Amino acid sequence: MALATWRPQPEDLQRVFDEQNPWHRTGAVPATLARDVERPLARQLWQTLHRDDPHRFQLVLGPRRVGKTTALYQTVRHLIDADVDPSRIWWLRLDHPLLLQESLGDLVRAVVTTSGATASAPAFLMLDELVYTNQWDLWLKTFFDDQWPVRIAATSSATAALRERRLESGIGRWSEQHLTPYLFAEFLDLLGQRREVAVADHLAETIAQFPTGQRADADLAVWRRLFMLVGGFPELLTSITRRPDDDESSRLLESQQVLRNDAVERAVYKDIPQSFGVDNPMTLERLLYVLAAQITGTLSPSNICSELGLSQPTFDRYLSYLEQAFLVFTLPNYSGREANVQKRGRKLYFVDGAIRNAALQRGLAPLDNPVELGALLENLVAATLRSLSLHAGVRSYHWRDGKHEIDLVFDHPDHPLAFEIGSSPDHSRAGAQAFMERHPRFAGRCYLVAPQATVSHPAATSSGVGTLPLDLFLLAVGAQAEKALAQSLRSAS
Repeated sequence: MALATWRPQPEDLQRVFDEQNPWHRTGAVPATLARDVERPLARQLWQTLHRDDPHRFQLVLGPRRVGKTTALYQTVRHLIDADVDPSRIWWLRLDHPLLLQESLGDLVRAVVTTSGATASAPAFLMLDELVYTNQWDLWLKTFFDDQWPVRIAATSSATAALRERRLESGIGRWSEQHLTPYLFAEFLDLLGQRREVAVADHLAETIAQFPTGQRADADLAVWRRLFMLVGGFPELLTSITRRPDDDESSRLLESQQVLRNDAVERAVYKDIPQSFGVDNPMTLERLLYVLAAQITGTLSPSNICSELGLSQPTFDRYLSYLEQAFLVFTLPNYSGREANVQKRGRKLYFVDGAIRNAALQRGLAPLDNPVELGALLENLVAATLRSLSLHAGVRSYHWRDGKHEIDLVFDHPDHPLAFEIGSSPDHSRAGAQAFMERHPRFAGRCYLVAPQATVSHPAATSSGVGTLPLDLFLLAVGAQAEKALAQSLRSAS
């Protein structure tokens, strides 16, 4: 005899609602949920929801452990401080076993009924791990098109399996906000070591303001090394401020264990199978190991397929899953013509180099390997520029043609820039010069970024390639990314 399908009873759901929304009883968000330290997104997202003009839902996307959930709790706190009735603010953690049994429509209908939400007094919904619920994109479309009295902010550690359907449903209905790992500028702010950078309308103008001969502060190199190895994850970085006397090796080993258990294994064995229906996550994990060994390198799909016994379509699909789970990203080879972009070699980076070290369980080995440290340094710069690209809506590339290459191309439509990352100011400029010759729109817009470099602008150099101190460059890109995020949130409201 078949067993009847179990469904949660109303009292079971009410218990979950009560547990997930303590401010309904107390009028405040527990400090353990909404920490005092806020990332830029948390300081601004609540205003976007509160204004809601034009009406848009907000989707916060990013890897595990970057603070998406915390940012939403801080958003709840801000809304309560802005005199929104706590009973109209609802939290639904959609990967909860009981909530998984219900459709999103039924859950939101219950919220609207219970809260007495109306068009003039809407319910504010915080949907944590949105893509764990079935047909989430179609339900958001329904809420929007049928004018349900709700304002929604949602998080996800993995994008939806059917991206085309998601994009079609989302046009004009929701905006995506990316929460990346901490940038170096944010980390210094967390430590109380903030360095101010005058930010212009675009990165090229910000860099142009740097005075010739300027150096980065000498003490930044120590902080940058620690930041690069521990990773840009709030909980791990906050532990540094709580335990400043811990030695570097202890911090590194602790961060790798945490990231291995959560950011890597939960993404590979939970997020990706849930979002994309992967039946063999062990193959995904093996692919991640192979990619980790090739960080900052140009991908050779045929070699990887041969090593892992994968077909080319399976490799492409699995790589896409790892990208959409915010573990890795790739940069296409710049061609200047969109039709050719995807036909040439891609360069691989990790969203955070510390995730790569955790995947390979490298322990303390990177500390004693100059080649490995150099690759992690390039990854740090690429990930920082990618954060700006996401917020500003500007595409990034690398470029390689025969023996010539340049590491990063920031393809702003009016103010493009290109950067070569070197270990010293003596690094060759040949790749940048060849790139400018092939693509004249970048003439006078190429820079060598290196530790110990001083600021020089392209027009004042014999090579036509400027130089930038590495740490100053990281601070400038971080500040520009924060401004671009603020502009993105304002345009979304």
